[in-house]
Amino acid sequence: MRRTAAGAAVAGLLLLLGTACGSRLPESDFGHRATTAPAPSAGPVRVGIVTSATSPVGGSAFTGPRDGAIAYFDRLNARGGIAGRRVEVRLCDDGGSGVGNNACVHRLIDEDKVIALVATTVLDYAGASRVSRAGVPDIGGQPIGPAYDTYPHLYGIYGSLAPRDGTPGWGGKLYGGTEVYRYFKRVHGARTAAVVSYNQSASAAYARLVTQGLKAEGYRVVPEQVDFALPNFRAVAADLKERGADLVFDAIDSHGNARLCQAMDQVGAHVVAKVTNVQNWTSTVPQDYKDSPRCRNALWVTGASRDYEDVSNAAVREFRDATKGLKTHSQWQLEGWVAAGWFVAAARGCAGGEVTRGCVDSFMSRGEPYTGGGLLLPVTYERLREPPVSRRACLSVARWRDGRGWVPQGDMNRTCFRVPQLGYRP
Repeated sequence: MRRTAAGAAVAGLLLLLGTACGSRLPESDFGHRATTAPAPSAGPVRVGIVTSATSPVGGSAFTGPRDGAIAYFDRLNARGGIAGRRVEVRLCDDGGSGVGNNACVHRLIDEDKVIALVATTVLDYAGASRVSRAGVPDIGGQPIGPAYDTYPHLYGIYGSLAPRDGTPGWGGKLYGGTEVYRYFKRVHGARTAAVVSYNQSASAAYARLVTQGLKAEGYRVVPEQVDFALPNFRAVAADLKERGADLVFDAIDSHGNARLCQAMDQVGAHVVAKVTNVQNWTSTVPQDYKDSPRCRNALWVTGASRDYEDVSNAAVREFRDATKGLKTHSQWQLEGWVAAGWFVAAARGCAGGEVTRGCVDSFMSRGEPYTGGGLLLPVTYERLREPPVSRRACLSVARWRDGRGWVPQGDMNRTCFRVPQLGYRP
């Protein structure tokens, strides 16, 4: 349901188609204290991670959640695992195709007999219905597409209020809030927003969703469309300058974003904020935007998890310490870390240490909010018969500053607004 603050941000990936820790044993599953009592079975607890690591849009687009989850399980195993049982991770790269995804699902569920899937991040989740029919909990996946608002036993990282009865959302419609647009209007006084898209169906559809939310919040919207094959970003940037846009939202890929920013700097199109999404919440900004220093320092990002740069937070420090060997850091890595901790919390709730698909699923569907030790905004899974008309929605906000990285903007648990829920078809 949190489609604008985080879920809809992830939907942008569809457009690509066209912590100091001592020797003490921590609460490493974010609130459920680790134990060392031996389990009845000494065998490992097996989980699967499906990632489009070699997709047509490039592996780095999808591997962040996988890397964060692996880092979590590695640290957990070094500290004794789950009641003395190590977590064994089985990886599968689906190549970014539906055929490959179905093959991964079959191998992990039917052959490897995994207890659960964790941190699924794929371009085409063709095997989602098979996962659901098998009753295998899929925990903390990134909602690229509507699967996590369609099927039972699938628990996306941002939660869902949809019936999940085999049809996306409510009768084929999903709903999202306008909290991102409300934030920039209330906090920064923005009134004019540009929406940049490609002349490609998925990009245009996402741009319409953003435009709908902006108009609901009273913005004057400046639509900008560029040719997918031969984009003229300089012309778009010049028009943004002439029409006095305060904000720029986009429905284009990461490479296109960097080229748009470069063009904006070249023509002097300066805005209050160039708003990007969780996909681009990474430490590679200096390289990606190396030719556009002014636009680079106007980058803002919104989401539903605590800024991975916020090392004043103990849970973030734990994550950063465990992932310090990675070449880059990203928000998706942090969310993969949370997904792994979520599974461990569920597994530790299994009676007598016998971890089964059923007991893990029961934990996930119990209806209690989950925050990953403060790393997530409260996540819930309910099955409302009707979509909510409005909802109190919070968001995490950060902005890029050279020399400082992503700087958190206030407390995500207090940056909240009651906003309308607008329907759209995925």
